[in-house]
Amino acid sequence: MNVSDYKCISCSANLRFNPQTQKWVCDYCGASYTKKDLEKAYGTDDNLKNENEIKLDANYGCYNCPNCGAEIIMDDTTTATFCVYCGSNAIVKNKLKGEFNPSKIIPFKTTKDDAIAAFKQYKKGKLFIPNEFTNPQNIEKISGIYIPFFIYDCDVESDLHIKATRTTHWSDFSYNYTKTDYYNLHRNASTHFENIPVDGATKFPDDIMNSIEPFNYKDLQDFSPSYLSGFLSERYNVDINELFEIAKKRAIKTSEDEIISTITSYGTKTITNKNHNVKKNDTSEYVLLPVWMLNVKFNDNIYTFAMNGQTGKFVGNVPIDKKKFWKYWIGIFSGSLIITSLLVILFNLL
Repeated sequence: MNVSDYKCISCSANLRFNPQTQKWVCDYCGASYTKKDLEKAYGTDDNLKNENEIKLDANYGCYNCPNCGAEIIMDDTTTATFCVYCGSNAIVKNKLKGEFNPSKIIPFKTTKDDAIAAFKQYKKGKLFIPNEFTNPQNIEKISGIYIPFFIYDCDVESDLHIKATRTTHWSDFSYNYTKTDYYNLHRNASTHFENIPVDGATKFPDDIMNSIEPFNYKDLQDFSPSYLSGFLSERYNVDINELFEIAKKRAIKTSEDEIISTITSYGTKTITNKNHNVKKNDTSEYVLLPVWMLNVKFNDNIYTFAMNGQTGKFVGNVPIDKKKFWKYWIGIFSGSLIITSLLVILFNLL
């Protein structure tokens, strides 16, 4: 099994992909390269030069770093990582073949500094934030990860029966009146959906991945392993049929919401019967999408923070340190008690 590490054409130092310039840069000599430059030097992605052949230990997932020879440990779904000893990139090309070969990728547009700044801004003003979330060593662990997604195109034919009400209120000199009219509505609609994203890896919380949407799919590029340089990467490990079922549910829910939103002038609207026919289009694709991610452990719980690596949208949840909370309010109470006591003493002296 091959582990790739993209080297500078000028000095052979490690290359990394720069989200700002959209080029591959060498931090050692300052050289930068386009994708065409790399293809000209190393060949196409299907024929990249790689002189480092390593063997996979099927039980432990151990690989040898192509730069220093140290062991790299990764699980079955990791396709790009780093050597903890020399910092070299390790891209396992054999894990990106066949059904696991993405067709497209959105390269990172934001940098690690952008992600750190967003995290610091997010936690600003939170008085009772645990120390684990302010520790610079933890913040520096923010990592850029290419998450495996399937994006689906589909058409939904919806047939809905809806019970609606319209309520009228009036009064006279003696009474207040309320009249409720009931209606049975029937709606048919055809809805076309493009690029419904579904996270294909069980490692990442679906609610977090959904929250950092949307991505701008106009930035999709033909996949090349070279984009993984300097970042982590995963491949999908969820059954494809199961992933499409998730996309279907999202499409159906959106279709229902859109239909209901077009029904106006009624007080309540309740779907009593529904039928949906969903047709998947052949334009669906397996893609890698950029995400900056940080996991912080506090009180045996893992708190995940994520930022869209393209748009900069940031989501997360900061817990409250109860010790800080009570310490703060006990301090306020004690201070107020001391001030009150001094004022009483001063009043008595006068």
